[in-house]
Amino acid sequence: MKSIPEGYHTVTPNLTFKDARKALDFYKNAFGAVETFVMPGPGGKGVMHASVKIGNSNVMLGDERPGSGVRSAESLGGSPIAFYLYVENSEAAFKKAVSGGATVVMPMQDAFWGDRIGTVKDPFGLSWTFATHTKELSKDEIAKGAEEAMAQFARK
Repeated sequence: MKSIPEGYHTVTPNLTFKDARKALDFYKNAFGAVETFVMPGPGGKGVMHASVKIGNSNVMLGDERPGSGVRSAESLGGSPIAFYLYVENSEAAFKKAVSGGATVVMPMQDAFWGDRIGTVKDPFGLSWTFATHTKELSKDEIAKGAEEAMAQFARK
């Protein structure tokens, strides 16, 4: 028996929602997620636990359980968690997410570290950055780009 199940990595996000079924449907439609497991909640209501595959990564999710201290970003009014997804075509993934109901936070742009990125917020309050690595840069080139980016932020 493997200590880490087939298809999983060392760290697996486990997300909580007011309505995990709606989240499952959104991620399948907007991110191309593949539903791999769903365990209904008590009495067949809601989602106790589910798993989807987004690209080559598994993500677990379920309904919030406020009595147990498990609350969603929706209930908390936001989340300190953000996801960075490397995909083959960040432009296409970004457009699919937006057409599926995500809100643009940061439009597509070239990042100083060599990625083409854009960020959306999903309908459940979570932030997702789609990225495609487009340039191999040295540490010095990245440091110079970071310095230029920080100077631009300071001028705003």
